[in-house]
Amino acid sequence: MTRKPKDWDKAWKKRRMTNRRELGMREVRNLFHIYCEGDNTEPEYFRSFPLSTETKVTAIGLGRSKTALVEKTIELLAKEGLMKRQKNYDQNRQLWVVFDYDVRREVNESADFNNAVELAKRKGLRVAYSNDCFELWFVLHYQYQTTALTRSEYYRILSEKLSCDYEEEGKTREFAQELYKIFLSNQTQAIQYARQLHQSQQNEPYCRQNPCTTVYLLVEELNKCLGK
Repeated sequence: MTRKPKDWDKAWKKRRMTNRRELGMREVRNLFHIYCEGDNTEPEYFRSFPLSTETKVTAIGLGRSKTALVEKTIELLAKEGLMKRQKNYDQNRQLWVVFDYDVRREVNESADFNNAVELAKRKGLRVAYSNDCFELWFVLHYQYQTTALTRSEYYRILSEKLSCDYEEEGKTREFAQELYKIFLSNQTQAIQYARQLHQSQQNEPYCRQNPCTTVYLLVEELNKCLGK
């Protein structure tokens, strides 16, 4: 039997790592799992960030809102063993839920919204919530909005700013794929405005934080992983 040189195994492993670098391969270090209420706007927006090759984003629209969305997210993550104290849990993996208040004057909707945020945080999920709707985040790219508006009013503002019928065109997948580029030039301002709104209302129950959006927190995390 041919005897292998001392430390042959270590040298072989080192050579394999060198080959990966020479081939331009990158290990995925930053993982985002983003579960959204909407099917197009939110998932396509987050997928559009020009991230580094070391970052992977999985953004999925589940067609559910508030507590129903959080519960479904927990179910899906648990099946993959990604929740805390499960075999595939990774503290560096970012698990997010994205949902709105969406006022409809229904029974217990305030409690549902509060419960959704609290349940998500209790289970180790990060939350990008908006009150009243996700489009507040886009409006903040243009103006500091301190007055609570309805969803229709946010749509009207965006229709004027974007010269389109936002409710009809802006909700399509094709349009949603362009949202990152459309709003990028004013993103820093939007983050500043969103943070101001959030910090000024942190002592209020989640359902009373209006207008408010914590989408900026997720945007900041994605910005840390942009490609060069």
